[in-house]
Amino acid sequence: MLEFIVIVESSADARIATKLAERVIAEKVDGLEPDNLQSFFRWSGLEEQAGHSCWKDIRDIIERAKKLGLRIPKFLGHGQDGSLKADGAATKKILMLIQFLCHKKSRQVGAVLLIRDIDNQPARVEGIEQVRSEHNGQQPKFEIIIGIADRMREAWVLNGFIPSSSEEIQSLEEIKTKLKFDPCEEAHRLRSNSWEEPDRARNPKVVVKKLTGGDNSREQQCWEETSLEILRTRGIHTGLTAYLHEIEQRLVPVIRNPA
Repeated sequence: MLEFIVIVESSADARIATKLAERVIAEKVDGLEPDNLQSFFRWSGLEEQAGHSCWKDIRDIIERAKKLGLRIPKFLGHGQDGSLKADGAATKKILMLIQFLCHKKSRQVGAVLLIRDIDNQPARVEGIEQVRSEHNGQQPKFEIIIGIADRMREAWVLNGFIPSSSEEIQSLEEIKTKLKFDPCEEAHRLRSNSWEEPDRARNPKVVVKKLTGGDNSREQQCWEETSLEILRTRGIHTGLTAYLHEIEQRLVPVIRNPA
């Protein structure tokens, strides 16, 4: 079966990235519904039995593969034009490993999703995009989709938050008054990572927790139920709009025209 490999920072990132992708696919491909998508492809990790893989585990995954007897080629830590920027070397290792798995393990990889929080490190984007550009035209061919959350995944959650009760309306109004802007429409302005006053008010994680009451199912509604139109409008500065566009332009064609 066709595989889409998912590389993320955490399981939570995998859930939001894959669900959003499924929603765009169902929107753009005639005859497909969210309930039957898994008949056409499956999400996986670098290790076939996994549903995703994490950036921090790439080295360990490679070592485990070697211990299983796979003769994996040496990974070079530089690109065609010399040294790679942040995350570039890790991305190159991932793509080379996928190529190896396609050749040696006969895995049918149609795409890889590279999902990353920017965390005030714009060089991460440059490194990943640099390697994608260099990979263009290589065999076996698979699509590379980049999803960069600015500053972090919680910004995407906030983009999808729509108050559904009087308590949530009140909480959002209190936050807007304190911040002097709407954190759902301008989530990119939440630049703090502090849990201490006064900076905690601008920490996306703090804002999400206050609005959702720490309820994971309520948080999930933000990306599963809010319209894609609203997400595209609000997510221009958080990387969400760009990610949805990547899915539409790069992943949807793989579904329509599988190799």
